[in-house]
Amino acid sequence: MTDWREEYRRWCNPPFDGVTHAELAAVTDEDELQDRFYRQLTFGTGGLRGIMGAGTNRMNVYTVGRATQGLADFVNLSAANGSAVIAYDSRKMSAEFALDSALILAANGIHAYLFEGLRPTPELSFAVRKLGATAGIVITASHNPPQYNGYKVYWSDGGQIVPPYDKLIIERVNAVTDYAQIKRIGLQEAQSRGLLSYVGGEIDDAYVAEIKKCVLNPSEIEACADLGIVYTPLNGTGNLPVRRVLAELGFKNVRVVPEQELPDGAFPTLKYPNPEDPAAFTLAIALAKNTDAQLVLATDPDADRLGVLVKDGQEYIPFNGNMTGIIIADYLLSQRSKAGLLPKNGKGRIVSTIVSTDMIFPLAEEYGLKVIRTLTGFKYVGEQIKLFESAPDGGPKYVFGFEESYGCLVGSYARDKDGVSAVAVLCEAAAYYKNRGMTLWQRMKQLYAKYGWFKEGQYSLTLGGAEGAKRGEDICQGLRNNPPSEVGGFKVLKFTDYRAGKVTDFTSGRVTATALPASNVLYFDLENSGWCCLRPSGTEPKIKLYFGAKGQSEKEASAALNKISQSFKKLLLK
Repeated sequence: MTDWREEYRRWCNPPFDGVTHAELAAVTDEDELQDRFYRQLTFGTGGLRGIMGAGTNRMNVYTVGRATQGLADFVNLSAANGSAVIAYDSRKMSAEFALDSALILAANGIHAYLFEGLRPTPELSFAVRKLGATAGIVITASHNPPQYNGYKVYWSDGGQIVPPYDKLIIERVNAVTDYAQIKRIGLQEAQSRGLLSYVGGEIDDAYVAEIKKCVLNPSEIEACADLGIVYTPLNGTGNLPVRRVLAELGFKNVRVVPEQELPDGAFPTLKYPNPEDPAAFTLAIALAKNTDAQLVLATDPDADRLGVLVKDGQEYIPFNGNMTGIIIADYLLSQRSKAGLLPKNGKGRIVSTIVSTDMIFPLAEEYGLKVIRTLTGFKYVGEQIKLFESAPDGGPKYVFGFEESYGCLVGSYARDKDGVSAVAVLCEAAAYYKNRGMTLWQRMKQLYAKYGWFKEGQYSLTLGGAEGAKRGEDICQGLRNNPPSEVGGFKVLKFTDYRAGKVTDFTSGRVTATALPASNVLYFDLENSGWCCLRPSGTEPKIKLYFGAKGQSEKEASAALNKISQSFKKLLLK
């Protein structure tokens, strides 16, 4: 293993540029230098994500270039005339990383379709299929703090890379051991050779047209065109597409938070540009109160996640990702059922993840649909769509997909979660219920009364620095070797170790195989419909904990969730 100091000294000399040298010269703290160089920024199963700056463990033109060269090598092994679409968000250096990636692809003989300006991640997913490209790249760090950026890779089906492509691409990236291996040509040469094309308006039009097809009842919107909506793109990519879609659908009372309207990678009013963070809604709620808006909506910087608050009386009720997924699923299923548009003969499928709400099961059952559970990450939801479509005629039919982390996909035009289409259908549902004298929160309470109160929560344990990864692995291995028999006073009924690929029934002692790919995830089924789960994050130096509980009332479910979460945290922090 290369000593980090040796790597640091290498970066202080050519071929690394003067800007890099100056940045490193200004760093006097040895711990920070070690963090910058103790490893290569990991190209994981989806791509890169990290703090921007100079160093092997940072996002910069060298580490991004290495990833792109590895991807280019794999594309050239996979296709005779390969092409790739590239999109980017509003973060600092996103446009620069996107252009550099395009020029590296072009230098390797791969046609790069580069968006002319920032675009949402789901539009990139759509564009890969629309343009018949071999691969796609989106430069984004999603909802991470401003100092982060990221790099996600998509394959020809429009979905994020999954097995076997993820590991095969990682092998090619790891084979780039010298930055001198990275090929680049200039912009003029790339264009003159027909290897770089800018795309934009024509893809926008096609993407918006697909989103508008997701709407079931235009007349409901027409009857409620004055529905008060406050929207914030959190200084990201959602501003233009969300406003365009809402306007074309007929919503006429939409206001945008001015301080968070325009793209700004510094996110000046936010600590985290994350619709999961209540603080992200501070300005939007103030505007909503001043304008008596019924809905408050926020998308993250790459517009694949949607956060929602619903006015009920004088309060604005926050919906978490599970609630938003359920309210959209309920509306889609009920309306498609009335119109006779649901798949027949039990072929309909809703796809969700193992850490999303169990409330989807009774809802799906009512309409004769089955639920498919995947590992955490929307790429696995997108993969299911591909599998459904490749099945023989009469196979399963995708109806809806969602995950707890504020993401869902209404149609199959894209293969990743889409905050833009989620806005469209959620606003349609709000109009539908307002026309009947109800709010979305009142409808949600009806669903709780029917199916039971389901509550979920999560907690992240940050594990930074060179020792963080080892500590995280030790925590997981400790629970794997000695799983608890109870959590929060609730007996463990089953323990699933997805890395070992086995499910242990604690009542019978029977061990069976899991139905999902190997992954470093531990899941505990508890009595009374409770559960808890942990996994290391694939994009951040964290371990993520998830919990769920069910009760006959909100109070009962909340009390059970609190017991489970507090007990599970203690197990990890011993």
